[in-house]
Amino acid sequence: MTKYVENVNAYLAEAKIKQTYISLKAGIDAKKLSRILTGAQDVSATDMEKIAGALGKKAEFFLSDAFCVEPMPDFEPERIFFYGGEPTKEQERIAEKMQKLLENVDVVISAKKHFFNIAEGVADGY
Repeated sequence: MTKYVENVNAYLAEAKIKQTYISLKAGIDAKKLSRILTGAQDVSATDMEKIAGALGKKAEFFLSDAFCVEPMPDFEPERIFFYGGEPTKEQERIAEKMQKLLENVDVVISAKKHFFNIAEGVADGY
């Protein structure tokens, strides 16, 4: 197994990033990526670039002999799906709006049903 693959695997393990995510983001077939990360298939320079890019890094980052993975911060499990870096202020604003929407979805759905019930009553002559 190459140093690159060892370092990528260490990074994925520490960041708790699934191969499926990397496969989708890098545009590499999941089976091929699995073979690369297990050392069953040699990794090409193009694949190195794609994998590193999917992780937000340059290929050189994973080629270093002095490679070390900084521990990822701990998060409350109900607050994050996976760690993808620090959000921008705009992303935080959007996330807050989405959270408010999700908290009120039941109210919106109930109101819709209520209006349909009223509309059916009017159509039936009530």
